[in-house]
Amino acid sequence: MSLVRLLGFQTLSCGCVVGEYRELATDRTVAYVEEKGAGCESGAHRRNHTLSIERAKPARADIRPLALRAS
Repeated sequence: MSLVRLLGFQTLSCGCVVGEYRELATDRTVAYVEEKGAGCESGAHRRNHTLSIERAKPARADIRPLALRAS
């Protein structure tokens, strides 16, 4: 298990909530499905599983740092 830092999150058009994390030890970015949308038909969107960054790139366009959302 490694330590990660939450960079941001977004609700996709299918209803799934995806979080973007950075692993502190390797500086690798990981997209993680937090919740699957009720109407989502994508087999790649599985709760508690990662997505490849290439698949998540369209979703990442609107991910903002948490500091901006909290203010």
